[in-house]
Amino acid sequence: MAKKVLITGGAGFIGSTIADTFLAAGWDVAVLDDLSTGKRENVPAAARFHHCDVRGPAAAEVVAREQPDVLCHQAAQMDVRRSMAEPGFDASVNVLGLLNVLQGAVRAGSVKQVLFASSGGATYGDTPVIPTPEGHPQRPLSVYGASKAASELYLGVYQANYGIPFAAMRYANVYGPRQDPHGEAGVVAIFCGRLLEGKACTIYGDGGQTRDYVFVGDVARANLLAAERGFAGALNVGTGLETDVNDLYARIARAAGSTQAAVHAEARLGEQRRSCITPAAALAALGWRPAVSLDDGLARTLEFFRARRGA
Repeated sequence: MAKKVLITGGAGFIGSTIADTFLAAGWDVAVLDDLSTGKRENVPAAARFHHCDVRGPAAAEVVAREQPDVLCHQAAQMDVRRSMAEPGFDASVNVLGLLNVLQGAVRAGSVKQVLFASSGGATYGDTPVIPTPEGHPQRPLSVYGASKAASELYLGVYQANYGIPFAAMRYANVYGPRQDPHGEAGVVAIFCGRLLEGKACTIYGDGGQTRDYVFVGDVARANLLAAERGFAGALNVGTGLETDVNDLYARIARAAGSTQAAVHAEARLGEQRRSCITPAAALAALGWRPAVSLDDGLARTLEFFRARRGA
């Protein structure tokens, strides 16, 4: 019998790519999503779909009823700016939502592992060690980063008391097809969308802030490998390469055939100056390394948005 995975937030661009990846590997897949940011059409036809909010009793009931071997928790409030403006909302989704589905996992009695979408940038904060390893202290600068760090502590409580191991998959800046070009998070998708529409792109601050951009397909593969190997602990899922926003914009504009200059606006509250994580531990534990280069990934993403725009 195929192993079962339940993916919360599985209609989002990361969650749905993970669903595709697990299905291709022969897993039985169920998806839970409230469709507040995810899209129904992203959910693979072969996956069972449950439309509910991770904070509500229906979500805990779905986990208990599905009895998955692996709970892959991708559902989140992921906008740093919104987390600073509405910290209570961020905590309700990211912390209370996690606790709700964990209670469902306790009731299910079947969950052998939780794969948790943590953050490899926001939880560390600004660090003197670049690229940053998993052992570096977590000193988040945003409410979003604090909620992800707190979630790892709660997962540790459930591991200690209920014997449910967890893998904290600390993502770098994930980008790729299906990302929302009209949202607040996901600068690659926003730049792609606006350039294809012939609109100006905004860079906040001087554009010298750096991020580690990792392709969504590589992230999905890391989750599958962690599930197959039953990994427990924290793992960075990134490239170990820094790219500043000015360079990122230039690469996307070049790929889009645009000569339009970006406009600059005031820097945003809670934003880190540098963020880059080392994937060395993921290579050692899972044999995982990023396979898609930044330019290749940007070209694939741009082509996705161009094809969707044409359709």
